[in-house]
Amino acid sequence: MIEGTPGKPYGHLPSHFNLVEANMRLRRQQGQDLLDKDEYVISTSTFPRNGCPKFTFPTYAPKPGVSASSSLFFPDEAIYPDHPRFRTLTRNIRERRKAKVVINVPIFVDKNTPRPFREDLSVYGDDNGTSEAASVEDCIYLDAMGLGMGCSCLQVTFQAQSIDEARFLYDQLTPLTPIMLAISAACPVWRGYLADVDCRWNILCAATDDRTAEERGFEPLKNDRFLIPKSRYSPIDCYISPESAKFNDIDVVQDMDVFQELTSNGIDHLLAQHIAHLFIRDTLVLFEEKLDLDDEKDTEHFENINSTNWQSMRFKPPPLNSNIGWRVEFRPTELQMTDFENAALVTFVVLLTRAIMTYNLNLLIPISNVDKNMQFAQQRDAIRHQKFHFRKSLSTGQTPETPSMAFVKKPLFDNTEGESEDRLMTVNEIINGSDQFVGLLNIVQDYLNNIEIDADTRCTVNQYLNLISKRAAGTLLTNAAWMRQFVENHPKYKHNSVVTDEITYDLLWKMHKISAGEEDCQLVLPRMASKTSLDIPRAVERADNELETKRSLLISSTHSNNNNTNETSGES
Repeated sequence: MIEGTPGKPYGHLPSHFNLVEANMRLRRQQGQDLLDKDEYVISTSTFPRNGCPKFTFPTYAPKPGVSASSSLFFPDEAIYPDHPRFRTLTRNIRERRKAKVVINVPIFVDKNTPRPFREDLSVYGDDNGTSEAASVEDCIYLDAMGLGMGCSCLQVTFQAQSIDEARFLYDQLTPLTPIMLAISAACPVWRGYLADVDCRWNILCAATDDRTAEERGFEPLKNDRFLIPKSRYSPIDCYISPESAKFNDIDVVQDMDVFQELTSNGIDHLLAQHIAHLFIRDTLVLFEEKLDLDDEKDTEHFENINSTNWQSMRFKPPPLNSNIGWRVEFRPTELQMTDFENAALVTFVVLLTRAIMTYNLNLLIPISNVDKNMQFAQQRDAIRHQKFHFRKSLSTGQTPETPSMAFVKKPLFDNTEGESEDRLMTVNEIINGSDQFVGLLNIVQDYLNNIEIDADTRCTVNQYLNLISKRAAGTLLTNAAWMRQFVENHPKYKHNSVVTDEITYDLLWKMHKISAGEEDCQLVLPRMASKTSLDIPRAVERADNELETKRSLLISSTHSNNNNTNETSGES
């Protein structure tokens, strides 16, 4: 698995949206250039036979009794060897938990799948019966961090103008996390078996679950401090903006010593609660040379905790002595097989954040319903068959009274006193709208109609939004649905839930051809010819920068008149 990031952040201009796909393509090619002629970079969320016999090249045998993970399926040699962090993470999660991680993925029951489905795990090695006891009937059993964290995803980091804007974005994007998980679903095969789920999320949660039996509630608290309901990889537990407080409807476990220290030093209770919640987890990896640091000058210890709370959103304070501002990371989206799809998902999320801020919209729903939505999103073909809790009306008292925003203020399931502010909707309703709900795409299109954007960028963005619209409507398949269909239609598939080496080879080769533009896949992708480029035309950049300078002067003037001088500025 390779993590690829842009060499520098994208800018604030609309035309920067036209760079994203080209930059992704460049990074993939840079990876490809390092490989031999018969090796290929495949953009996919999970390798379908990860954990199967001989799934690596060269082949290594797992050593359950002595390896870092003690896995029946995942050899230590598959863990990146050139930095101690990765093997140490694997070992420390197992040792802190005092047991191997346990992952049971529901199997897809086809017409020839044995019932009940139960593997003979003894053929994989001897772990003193641990796996046999932990595995569940009609499930695919996994037992290693690398079988979850060996997945790939599509994460987006935004830089905000101030801490307040970062907190606002963190909260407003949270209800979108399960919706984007469902739209991007790309993981229907695990350890060579078709699963009855389409996403990686719960597998990741289980693969990194270092909670002890006491912390999981299986034994009374005696040696540990907290009963912790979720893994350290999980959906977030609380909103962090003051306006969002009423939607925090689940108990938040927190280190009260940390909470008291923060509040006594002027941090409001919601942000203090978020930080104190992070500190219920232990540090997983700490290098000897990093033990004794001056916390007045170095934030390494905080970053260590923050970066190993792998949640659906991440709030990222600026590093000390840096020009990096307040950031928010959107983390649930699954990786797609083409750069076009990945760019489309990124672009949609970023455009939606700009529309939310421009129109002062409100997407908040109770956190408990976000948790429910995360479970709905992972179900097989959730886009077509599931409904999600979503806010009925997005307008607020600050939403502008303009003709272009009239559609946001239409009835939208008018609330009455005491009535819930959200209701169950399909992904199609949420994205494309209905007679009763505006639809997020309509808001984004309205935003685009009211900004200056060059023709090439608008052409590219329209194609991205067309993909999002058709996938939400179910007229284009998710990657997971297409992969499932490919397996089921393969001539060597025996309708027994088994995805063989040969089927996997043919699937990945097909994905490579599609991603390289050598074959069409109209079940997944519309006919596309985006005008993405690695460069912004000089004339466009000059005109946009002139416009941005005028806006900055206006904003500076406004802030001066309002005595609003304490915001931390930063690039978008």
